[in-house]
Amino acid sequence: MDLPGFEQRLSQYVARHLADSTDSAHDHHHLVRVANHARHIQQQEGGDLRVIIAAAYLHDIVLVPKNHPDRSRASRMAAEEAVRIVSRDFPDFPHELQSALFHAVEAHSFSAGIAAETLEAKIVQDADRLDSLGALGLARVFYVAGMMGRPLFDSQDLFACERELDDRLYTLDHFRVKLMRLPETMNTAEGKRIAEANASWLVDFLAKLSGEVNGDPTRPDPQVREHFNVWHPWLG
Repeated sequence: MDLPGFEQRLSQYVARHLADSTDSAHDHHHLVRVANHARHIQQQEGGDLRVIIAAAYLHDIVLVPKNHPDRSRASRMAAEEAVRIVSRDFPDFPHELQSALFHAVEAHSFSAGIAAETLEAKIVQDADRLDSLGALGLARVFYVAGMMGRPLFDSQDLFACERELDDRLYTLDHFRVKLMRLPETMNTAEGKRIAEANASWLVDFLAKLSGEVNGDPTRPDPQVREHFNVWHPWLG
């Protein structure tokens, strides 16, 4: 199997498939980034790169909006479609790897809650979650919030110290509800290393945001990292 040629054709296929999509958080560029993250992790951890690359490009082949009742089923629907696509349009992808591809796509989703049981699935899951952290993750979370018309934050209690977290109501709550939990869910040592570094960067952003909201346009709020160190001890 000519893996570089396969990847190029698959990338072109999903680019055409997503050409009319208006979801820039899950566009072709996202798939390329996930493939690159996965390739980097595979170089450290091993695994069958054929499965990893195929799953990275096809993991969002079926997109269901985040607030849709079928959201938790989206990854299984994508897995079924991924196998149909490689069977029909990519005969050079080995038939014996289709079940591994199915599992890697099905297990990638945070909302599905499916445990990754193979090294390939663990790598793809980590790679997809890495795109929710760091500078790109920051851009994506506010982009999605804007699409959904969700307020940025509760100005009286930015980080839900005195109220229940609700990321359906406030965008900033999503950092504690999901993003800052991602490093603890990483399967691979390399994925965890990158996730922790990029999540720590997000805390720096939140400290700066808190400073500005509270009237200091130049100094980050030092209490923010203290709070997050308590909520997520790995930060310390």
